[in-house]
Amino acid sequence: MATSVLKTTLANGLTVILKEMHHAPVTSFWVWYRVGSRNEIPGLTGASHWVEHMMFKGSPQFPAGTLDAAVSREGGRWNAFTWIDFTAYFETMPADRIDLALRLEADRMANAIMTEAEVASERTVIISERHMYENEPLFNLQEELQSAAFRVHPYHHEVIGDEVDLEQMTRDDLYGHYQRHYAPNNAVVVAVGDFVPDEMLARIEALFGSHPAGEPLPPITRSEPPQRGERRITVHGPGSTAYLVYAYRAPEATHPDFYPLVLLNAAFAGGSSLGLFAGSGSNKSSRLYKALVATELAASARGNVVPTIDPYLYSISAVARPGRELAEIEAALEAELARLVKDPIREDELAKARKRARAELVFASESVTGQAQMIGMSEMVAGDHTWFEQALARLDAVTLDDVERVRRHYLRPENRTVGLYVPAGLPANGSGQ
Repeated sequence: MATSVLKTTLANGLTVILKEMHHAPVTSFWVWYRVGSRNEIPGLTGASHWVEHMMFKGSPQFPAGTLDAAVSREGGRWNAFTWIDFTAYFETMPADRIDLALRLEADRMANAIMTEAEVASERTVIISERHMYENEPLFNLQEELQSAAFRVHPYHHEVIGDEVDLEQMTRDDLYGHYQRHYAPNNAVVVAVGDFVPDEMLARIEALFGSHPAGEPLPPITRSEPPQRGERRITVHGPGSTAYLVYAYRAPEATHPDFYPLVLLNAAFAGGSSLGLFAGSGSNKSSRLYKALVATELAASARGNVVPTIDPYLYSISAVARPGRELAEIEAALEAELARLVKDPIREDELAKARKRARAELVFASESVTGQAQMIGMSEMVAGDHTWFEQALARLDAVTLDDVERVRRHYLRPENRTVGLYVPAGLPANGSGQ
């Protein structure tokens, strides 16, 4: 990613980041809000995701039912997503039609309509969505695992929220959450594509500049205390497949250990996960694959570490083959982790891991949409839009000593939560026999 980026802050606190690119007559426009499940308290879990749904119910300028047609008519695409650290909305459109995106997002930043009837209707949709997830083994396992790994920090609950809260939240609860968090001083606007920066900035200021700044929001201060021993959970549920997850407490995106852990993961498990929404490709040459998949114990195995605001999790997961027991998969994983102590990552493995991480970074930034996403996410999780831009240099600076240091510090049994998913009707060892 080039460094030709303009960053400024409007008088009302709105952060604006613009990157001019003329490779194609396309522009991607994003609005990121510093609110996700991390910012929710008991009784309001799931509020951020629910508000995201309500943002598609219309505003005075763009009534319900007109938004999809308006964007599609101009040849654009749009979407939104809520995660633990943020909520984001975007439109990617022909450059000469991008003004629609600016007007749409400026209007619903302050004027979203949330009627009692629409809230009641969407309650049913979201509870149904949660029930759908509950039919997925990995959702059930991940929810229990997160709640076990985080007992204090608000990362402990899923983005979709607890069903009891989804049943009891009121329209006023949702609207209050929206009013508190959807304010210009809690938002970042990112535009990447075919435009003149001065003209784009002037238009953003004209549309967003009159929105009043919100009250400053209190910081998240409930830090998770150190873990003092391995935690284990077993989840029984629907399906016919067993799963194993080792989730180690891991550093935040801005920590010096983050990039060494990314490369440890890439070398050991085959994934780099530098981009939250980018794929990690094949991992057939990794130690984890050879130990679990090539031996036909597991159908698949992978590692995952993602950039977050606060310390989160590095997970190693495996999907059991039919007829194989979770106990034998875990024994094989333990043996491979023990071998990692005696036979640390080698220089050739580190070089391959670095190449894989670099390729993922390039792949994630191929389009204007991808670049806007990476810039915005960097600003969200690191408070610095250049965080991804500096990734290549930081990856190159990682040494074998760094990789070994983070292995010793993080891949300790007392630093992990182990999760087993056992299909209903099978014994706790997960055997299909």
